Amino acid sequence: MTDSISARETIAHLRKEIERHNSLYYIEAKPELSDYDFDKLLEKLISLERQFPDLVTPDSPSQRVGGTITRVFPSVQHRQPMLSLSNTYSLGDLEEFYSRVAKLLVLEGVHEQDMVAELKFDGVAISLLYRNGLLVRGATRGDGLQGDDITANIKTIPTIPLRLPDFGSLFPQSEESEIEVRGEVFMRKEDFEQLNDSRPEEDRFANPRNATAGSLKLQDSAEVSRRNMSFVAYYLKGYDGEDTSQFMRLRQLEKLGFFTGAHYRLCHELQDISKFIKDWDEKRWKLPYETDGVVLKLNDVRLWEKLGATAKSPRWAIAYKYAAQQAKTVLHDVVFQVGRLGTITPVAELEPVLLAGSTVSRSTLHNFDEIERLGIMLHDRVIIEKSGEVIPKVISVVLHERPPDTEAIRVPSRCPECGTPLAKPESEVSYYCPNEEECPAQIRGRILHFASRDAMDIKTLGKALVDQFVELKMVKDVGDLYLLQEAQLERLERMGRKSAQNLLSALEESRKKSYERLLYALGIRHVGRATARELACAYPSLSELRQASKEELSTVPDIGPVVARSISDFFSKSSAQEFIEKLETAGLPLRVTEQKEQVNRNFEGLTVLFTGGLDRYDRSQASELVLERGGRVVGSVSKKTGLVVAGHDPGSKLDKALKLGVRVVSEDEFEAML
Repeated sequence: MTDSISARETIAHLRKEIERHNSLYYIEAKPELSDYDFDKLLEKLISLERQFPDLVTPDSPSQRVGGTITRVFPSVQHRQPMLSLSNTYSLGDLEEFYSRVAKLLVLEGVHEQDMVAELKFDGVAISLLYRNGLLVRGATRGDGLQGDDITANIKTIPTIPLRLPDFGSLFPQSEESEIEVRGEVFMRKEDFEQLNDSRPEEDRFANPRNATAGSLKLQDSAEVSRRNMSFVAYYLKGYDGEDTSQFMRLRQLEKLGFFTGAHYRLCHELQDISKFIKDWDEKRWKLPYETDGVVLKLNDVRLWEKLGATAKSPRWAIAYKYAAQQAKTVLHDVVFQVGRLGTITPVAELEPVLLAGSTVSRSTLHNFDEIERLGIMLHDRVIIEKSGEVIPKVISVVLHERPPDTEAIRVPSRCPECGTPLAKPESEVSYYCPNEEECPAQIRGRILHFASRDAMDIKTLGKALVDQFVELKMVKDVGDLYLLQEAQLERLERMGRKSAQNLLSALEESRKKSYERLLYALGIRHVGRATARELACAYPSLSELRQASKEELSTVPDIGPVVARSISDFFSKSSAQEFIEKLETAGLPLRVTEQKEQVNRNFEGLTVLFTGGLDRYDRSQASELVLERGGRVVGSVSKKTGLVVAGHDPGSKLDKALKLGVRVVSEDEFEAML
């Protein structure tokens, strides 16, 4: 067994190597190790620290792995307000800002106005507090005056140093030797794509910023760690004799081990700023992360306080945002995809065109009503747009360039996967394949949904493997997953013994999930996570739920006639009994085993509706926060709705809420209510 002295030396060496490789990978973009080899280094460190727990320190890379469960994020006061920048999309407005700053500086007797141009990261603002070089707190921006303490989640981000190197030589030491670093947490394109690929289609994030905002407020820091977020620093304050220029502060942040974006520039004239903006409008698409503009800050930090701020924004800085990227191309064809619920989605096959740094050849058309609204036809010239969205969308048809050979886009009469005649419910815009049990696309979709993170979280069960299961008829429903044997799996393409064992282990782990998650994982139409929770409370076992009539189901909060009919139809299928028996044989949670702890009663008796996009949560997370506090979440506005939380682009539900006199709050107000 390793002795303590030898272990101390090995641990010190491993920590140094791991942090070096973190920097090479995330900051310098020059990785020397494969992900596998890096994981092995980390596993070795964790193993040694388990043998010698007295050698574990708060700044060890092992502390980034997570594992802390946080039920409540306490509020913390910012030392100075975290103001948001005013935005402009116009170079003319930018010139006005530059002139306005010049006039304010003249009043202060200053005639030079160097500006620092920095790339604007599309992320989530946070504040980091270091005491004697050790990270002691990470907080969200919140309302600007106070935010949430999310330190456990912040520690999982590799580009945030847990201890600042050479802090003692750079800053004077005392009991209260503290500095504050501010910046943006963001997600690189590659990491975002991997996260979305692991989620069912209907639960995917629209863009990296939404994914980041939602991830930072997850209660399980181990899950946050798996999402591979990054951090860019742009603000440093809190030490004696500090540099008085923003440019030098950015250099100081780099010395402290932070990623600063690396592409900032000191601009002496307006022409320098214009050139920086123009250059990066073209070059930004080659970066491994999203940037949506340029931030300009007065370089002389001493003048920031003198110029002051409006109620929301500083007068010494502004953000120039690039316009949404558009391109013109040709619609060659429309193919029809089949979802897990049989929904037919038309997808445009386009002439490949470069848009926002990538070649686009496909775009969703959503449904046939959207095709009709656009008036789009085969062979049309169309305009596509990519504005912070991962999937580009067709926004218009270039009618004056319509060629003579256009053809109408016809609704298919049969399922493109199984050939079954399609159906269209009167109250819905979509067409469906009714062949639920035999359609390969629906079987694949249901299995992937069942295995997704928010459902049973079967980590090693990906699309390629599910495709093989369905094609070889090894799995016809999710119950069959638990009948798979190691010998069967080893015979599959790209599946060795180790991979087979990993899958079987993941399936075994899924048996420990909650009954509520199983209800969501079953994929019953209209039953999301919030509805699954209500059902678990009303019917604490699957047998009770299955026996409930439509009328009884309709009395459950948030479940109207449509959802009740969907649940009843699901359990009335001829295969339902056999399916449930498979789940029971597999040892899955068919009943409530323990009640979830209620955080507080702040939303007790309150019916809440979310409309529009939220910056800090995805919809399922926000709903969970309400449920944990005794509230209920609904999908439509009525006189019985107690509260509407309105994000950006809220749509018609907000209008209806205002007409009905329902209380409407912003995301910041919602957070305060939690």
